[in-house]
This record gives sequence, structure tokens and C-alpha cells, in this order.
Amino acid sequence: MVILGLTGSIGMGKSTAGGMFRYLGVPVHDADASVHRLMVPGGAAFDPIISVFPDVLKDGRIDRQILGTIVFADSDALKRLEAVLHPLVRAEENRFLKLNRLAQRSLVVLDIPLLFETAGEKRCDHVAVVSAPKFIQRQRVMARSGMTDAKFSAILAKQMPDREKRRKADFIIPTGLGRAVTFATIRTIVDQLENRT
Repeated sequence: MVILGLTGSIGMGKSTAGGMFRYLGVPVHDADASVHRLMVPGGAAFDPIISVFPDVLKDGRIDRQILGTIVFADSDALKRLEAVLHPLVRAEENRFLKLNRLAQRSLVVLDIPLLFETAGEKRCDHVAVVSAPKFIQRQRVMARSGMTDAKFSAILAKQMPDREKRRKADFIIPTGLGRAVTFATIRTIVDQLENRT
């Protein structure tokens, strides 16, 4: 089974690309979606996060904006959050890989926003980076609810620059040239990795 890592900086189109891989029948493990599932009431990360960050509990749920404000302002707080989340997300990833090996899948995708920053590429056979021009990235990110210039800058400061990610990638998926170009690129990657070409 070929493991393709899918990554890219914020606002580059990972979610769109992941959806296109799914459309082509490729199983995708979305690390961000795992985090969301783990943080809901009853999720495996809910109680540990509340015990470390009691101020984020609001109306019986974790207020992600409050949590984000805390961890982006304090690198030690971010490390404490990552110490809770990373092992749980990794366990979900391992279950995903095991199930797909048992199903004899030829190709799977691990959608991991901080793939290179966490040395996750070592767990992958190949890496695809989604990329768009900076002005498109900025438009996409600033359209998100609760996003500010300061928050956007803080996020970018914690991520490897796009040019460096592209340099390290086996495949580059353009997401600023229209969906048809993005989809055609992804179809070519899938065909190549599934040995269908």
C-alpha cells in the first residue's frame, strides 16, 4: 500500500484536494478532522484538554477560539496541547492505515497540515503539497470566521514556508488555477501511484 502525505500551508486548498482524492476512491485520513472529533464532548481529548486548559470550557464544549488564542500566544501552552492531541491523532491514523491494509487498498492519503514540521513525511512513501499564489492564500484565510491579520501571521510563523514545502515535495498540486487544473493534477498522481498509467 502506497502512503501519500498531503500537506500545504493554511489556505492552500488541502480540504478541496482531499475531497478530490476521496472522489477518485482514495481513502483519506484528515488529521484536522480527527482533532475536531477528539475535542467534542465525549471525545478522547475533551477531558484531558479541559484539565490542562479549564478556561476553554464554554457551554459544555471546548471553545476553539479561546483555545487558539491561548496556544498561539504561548509556546509552552501549545506544547501542552500537542502533548494531549498528537498521540491521539496518531492512534487514529494507525487505525486508518491498519484498516486500509486489511482492505488491500493500493493507495491512501494522510492529510496532515504540519507534515514536514512534525517529520511526518518519514511515515509516507510520497508527499504532495497543495500550493496557490500568496494573494489567493490570503483571500481564502481572511474570509474565515474569526481570522485576523495577527492570527494569520502567527499561523504562518509556525509553518514551513510554501516554497520550502514545494521543494521537498514529490508532487505539487496547484489550487490557484481553477478546480479543473487541480483535479487533473490529482487524477494524474492517483493514476501514477496506483500504476494505472
